[in-house]
Parts: sequence; C-alpha cells; structure tokens
Amino acid sequence: MASTIQALPSEVVHLITAGEVIDSFASVVRELIENSLDAGATRIVVSLRPEQWRVRVSDNGCGMSLNDLQQAASAHSTSKIRSPKDLWKINSLGFRGEALHSLTTLADLEIISRAETHPEAKTGCSGWRIVYGDEGEPLLMEAAAIAPGTVAMISNLFGNCNARRQGLPSISQQMKAVQAVIQQTALCHPHVTWQVWQNEREWFAIYPTGNMKETLSQFLRRVHPSDLQDLKVELNDRDNNPDSSLSLVIGLPDRCHRHRPDWVRVAVNGRMVKCLELEQTIFSSFHKTLPRDRYPVCFLHLSVSPNQINWNRNPAKTQIYLNQLDYWREQIAQSIDKAFSINHSGIKESLQVTRVGKLIKAAEAKSGYNFNRRDIEKKNFEEFELNENLNKTNKTNKIQFKSHETQNPLSNSIALKAVAQINKTYIVAEHPGGMWLIEQHIAHERVLYEQICEHWKLVECEPPIILYQLSPEQIEQLQRINLEIEPFGEQLWAIRQVPALLQQREDCAEAILELSKGGDLNTAQVAVACRSAIRNGTTLSLPQMQQLIDEWQRTRHPRTCPHGRPIYLSLEESALARFFRRNWVIGKSHGI
Repeated sequence: MASTIQALPSEVVHLITAGEVIDSFASVVRELIENSLDAGATRIVVSLRPEQWRVRVSDNGCGMSLNDLQQAASAHSTSKIRSPKDLWKINSLGFRGEALHSLTTLADLEIISRAETHPEAKTGCSGWRIVYGDEGEPLLMEAAAIAPGTVAMISNLFGNCNARRQGLPSISQQMKAVQAVIQQTALCHPHVTWQVWQNEREWFAIYPTGNMKETLSQFLRRVHPSDLQDLKVELNDRDNNPDSSLSLVIGLPDRCHRHRPDWVRVAVNGRMVKCLELEQTIFSSFHKTLPRDRYPVCFLHLSVSPNQINWNRNPAKTQIYLNQLDYWREQIAQSIDKAFSINHSGIKESLQVTRVGKLIKAAEAKSGYNFNRRDIEKKNFEEFELNENLNKTNKTNKIQFKSHETQNPLSNSIALKAVAQINKTYIVAEHPGGMWLIEQHIAHERVLYEQICEHWKLVECEPPIILYQLSPEQIEQLQRINLEIEPFGEQLWAIRQVPALLQQREDCAEAILELSKGGDLNTAQVAVACRSAIRNGTTLSLPQMQQLIDEWQRTRHPRTCPHGRPIYLSLEESALARFFRRNWVIGKSHGI
C-alpha cells in the first residue's frame, strides 16, 4: 500500500507560524482525538491513568499502513497538506504534522494500527505495532493483531521535564479540562460514539445523535431537550461559495439560562474556536430576553468554505481569521431571532416539564372538581357584553395595540385563539395541541418594547412637566436619554420633551422621575414599555385579548419580556389527557 504520510517541503515548513504545544493531558487528548476524527472514526475510546502519566486513544478509523506508521512521528510529516496552497484550503483538524513528533520528545509513544483493506485483498490482514524514539524514529516494529483502526499509547508524559509536571494544575483540574475538550469536540461531531475511562473505570460516555441539540442535552444537567431549540440554515457566502451553513442550538430564554457566561460556544468547520466578535453577536442577540445577571446557552457551528479561514495562527488552532466577518455576524443575529420564534413544529415539545408537572400535582392535590359550567359560561358572557358596551361608550377604556411592522414569518403558524381571562391577569388561549396561559402585562410589554426600540420618538410636551429637587446625576441622566430639560426656578426643572407613549398618561411626571434614576437609553425604553403596558387587574374583552395575542406572536422575541420573565406557560393536550386519565379503559377503571 502506497504511503500517504510524507514530509513537508521546507517552503511549507517555513510558512507554518506555530507548532503544536503539548502542555497538559488535555492537549494530548485533543491532538490524538483530532487524528482519530481525521481518520474517519465513528467510535473513539479514551483511557486515562493520570497518576501514571498515561493516555491511550483507540478508534475505528481508516488506520495506517506500515509505511505510514514508520513516518508518522517524524517532524513535519503529514498526509493532510502537500504545498503552500494547501494552507488556505484546510479540510482536516490537523495539518502541521508535528503533534506525534512533539509527543515523542515529551513521552514514550507507541502506536498499533491496521489499515482498511478491500475485501478481496489477500495481504494486510494484520496490523503493526511501532515504538518510537525521542526524535520520532521507529525503534521497534512488529506485527500485531488488531481490528481496522488505530491505538495510540502515551506513557511517562513529561518524564524528561519534571519542571513541567510540577507546574501543572491538580489532577482533578486537568481531568476537568480533558472532559471539556472531549465534550466540545463531541458537539462538533455528534455522530461519533465516545467512551472515556479513568483508572480502568468508565468515567463518562457520549452516545451518538442525529443533531447537536441531543448531544448538548447530555452535558447540561437539568436541561431537557425541549428546553433547547436547534436550527440549521443553508447559505452562500458573499463570494457565492456553496455548501456554507449555520447550525445553531440555543437554550430557550424562558426556560434555560446560566449564572455565568460559560455556555456560549462557537465552532467553525468541526473545531471549537475563540472568536470574540461572534460571541459578542450572540450575547447581543440575547439582550433583553434573559433575567438580570443571567447568561444564554448557545452553541454555534459554522461550516464555511476552507478558503475563508486562516487556521495557521494559533498553536491550538483555536484562534482564526474569518473572512466576511460582518456577513456572518448578520446571519447569526437573524438565525437567533428565528430560533426565538414560536412555531407549530415546536409545539409538541413545548411542554415545560418541571413547571407543568408541579402545576398538575398542585391542582390534583387541591382541586375538589366542583364547579358549575353553566354559571361560568353565563358569567363570561355577561363580562364580555359589559366590556363591549364600555368600549363603545368610552374610547379611553379601549386598549389599542399598534401593529408591529417587522413580522416573523414563523410566528403565525400557531393558531392561538383567546377563550378566557383568569383573575384579570392571564389570558387562556387554545390551539390544536393544547392550551396556553399568557400573562397579559408582560406580553404587552414585549410588544411595546420592540415598537419603542424601532420607533423611539420624543414629542413636545405642553405645558412642560415640572420636577422638583433633581440631583445633578438625575439631570445628567435625563440629558443622556435625550430629554430636553432646563431650569424653571429655584430647585425646579422643566421637561419639554417626553417619550410619545408617556405623553397622555396621568403619571407622566412619575415616569420621567423614574427614568432619571439611572441606566442607558435601552434601560429607559424598557421602563417606558413596562409603565405603558396594560396592568394586571385590567379586564379585557375577547377581541382585545385576541388582538394582544396576535401582536405578541409577531414580536421577534416572544418567549420572554425585556426583563427576562417567561410570558407564557404551555399545557399540552397529552399532559391534560394524562391528568384526567382519558387513556383509561372504562370497564377496567370500574373493576369490570
């Protein structure tokens, strides 16, 4: 079998700006599993004995021939690139040909491998075992029985460099770093089976899945797959290169978020990378959808043409130059907005398991199941008639909701029908798959907030609003949000411009005073939306409830209010059926 591993020419070696850095157990594992993935492996087993400084990685990849094994640990030897042009079309995780050679200088390296052969081939039925010297030269070669694939064994890691051993973190910290490397790699390659052993005991396993969402849910405890939303968008870049795509998994902001910004991850072409610009785009897209001091769960995987990326920048290949960065940031923001929408395809999984479970248990424990349906229907009809009459005679009592100009194309796919109001606070809406409870104040707050952000408008106020005893900080704050303010006497200040939504409110002065207490323009917009939204305790007619639901569904981020509170609670038909035992057989339930 012809050798595919070759030494790189000197002109390519000189273009490689940084070699592989082996500085920890995690870096060893990263380099070996990347080689396994480049070999097409679908099953990878990692065995660690940290106290003995040993690592073993086995896979079912394509394996290596004897000729390839003899050259595998030589400096700058690789099967992945050949010429300087190849550095600009990297399709593999490794390409520099230095990882195995670096390991031979820091540890004892042994590889057993068997190449895949055609069924009719009569030779190559066994594999080969090679032990390498300090410079990557083969010291021992012998035949070995092994299934197609490769086993790489590292022992006595950093044995010739005790100072590096002593400078490493504790074993537990190193193993945590190893776990992070494997999980991040598994996210990029969800089709692969992973088994990880520590000290001859199984540590953890990652089963293969068909998508990143199911893989991510294996890592985040207390996160149900229904708390996540995945999305894949096929794209062409600005150079019209085909086969570009954007894959996204987000934690729905009304159900899933973190105390720390530790689960925003970005991958490009199968490798996790650090790209502050793309990460900042993700954080900005989640702005005003999460509770205060909470952070999103988001995994983004870009598949782009290799000529759009420069991998040859960082030893760990985690920092890259990505061409057309502004274009990708725009696509990411649009995709996250799309994933926030509420659509029919996700309705079946919209059951919020923990909340609904507690709700049903509480109802089952406290409900006496005693009610008069006719009385309820009569009361609802009378309230509806009363509200309609009030609306006709007094326009000030009618709540008007302006249409949102930017509509989400997926938002109208769920036919929500308002059917009732509970405690003058919650709107009950039904749909083919069950029912929702929608909190009217924060739903309207989301509608108004997005309108305000798009059409922030200050209007003249006559007569002006007079405020008393404002501090210099309050005056500066009102000027910061562009309100016109001027002295009007001793300790008096005149406000001659106010946000349009506050102009006709009786509590306009109190609202302006609230805005003076701090925050940027966006914080002021949130405060205006909150104060202008309908209050809980306000009676709504069915047309008003329906209009609010329709407006809310058309918002870009319908799951949470600008403060991050969830707007709706879903009760699926299947959950209701289980609660009311509709799956019982009548005869059996009566003991027949």
